[in-house]
Amino acid sequence: MVRHGSTTSIAGVLCSDTDASLRFYLDVLGMEDDTHLRPKTLPYPGAFVKVGGNQIHLMQLPNPDPKDGRPDYPARDRHLALSIRRLRPLIERLDKHRVPYKLSSSGRPALFTRDPDGNGLEFVALEVD
Repeated sequence: MVRHGSTTSIAGVLCSDTDASLRFYLDVLGMEDDTHLRPKTLPYPGAFVKVGGNQIHLMQLPNPDPKDGRPDYPARDRHLALSIRRLRPLIERLDKHRVPYKLSSSGRPALFTRDPDGNGLEFVALEVD
C-alpha cells in the first residue's frame, strides 16, 4: 500500500537510442550520469540519470507509443514532471540546443518539452525568475 509522503525513486522512460537519449538528458538538460548504479544483468541497453535524489531509467526497448500524432502540447499527454529551482537556466540550455518547449498555459512557472523519443517532460520552478 502506498502511504502519504511516499516519493518516486525511479521513473522508467523508453528510448530508441540510449546514447542519444543520454546525451539529451546530460548535455541539454544538465542532469548527471548515474549509469554505474544500473545492474549489468539487465537484458537490454539503458542508462540511469540522476535527478536530485531520484533517477530516470532510460530503457532501450520497443516503444508501443508512436512518436507522430502525439499532442502538440506535452501537458495533454503522458509526461514526467520534475521540480527545478528556476526556469531561466533551463530555458537558456533549451534555446542553446534549439530544443522546442512551451511555457505552461496556466501562467504558473513551468515549461513542457519532449525528449528525442517524444516523451513529455514538465519542469516546475520552485522559485520565480
